[in-house]
Amino acid sequence: QVQLVESGGGSVQPGGSLRLSCAVSGLSVRLYAMAWYRQAPGKQREWVASMTMTGSSNYADSVKGRFTISKDNAKNTAYLQMNSLKPEDTAVYYCNAVGSIWGQGTQVTVSS
Repeated sequence: QVQLVESGGGSVQPGGSLRLSCAVSGLSVRLYAMAWYRQAPGKQREWVASMTMTGSSNYADSVKGRFTISKDNAKNTAYLQMNSLKPEDTAVYYCNAVGSIWGQGTQVTVSS
């Protein structure tokens, strides 16, 4: 059974940074594409970033230049480094594997 467990969310002031982690069991991040999505209150879930099996990454325009997706094959974990956070980044962030497997989400709140 595949499981994704996110961690690293929290509250931060505008301009701050957080690193989200997605610990994966049941599949190898080395062999599959990974992605991060987010859902703000009252809004639909939106794609944030993704990384292919070969390590190519793509980002939503709203986070490009501020967020970085990565993965550690040895730890079987994906990450989302978030810098220069803005209030509009406030959302529940979800890890996604192979397009159809989701974690439980982790809350990120950016507020002064």
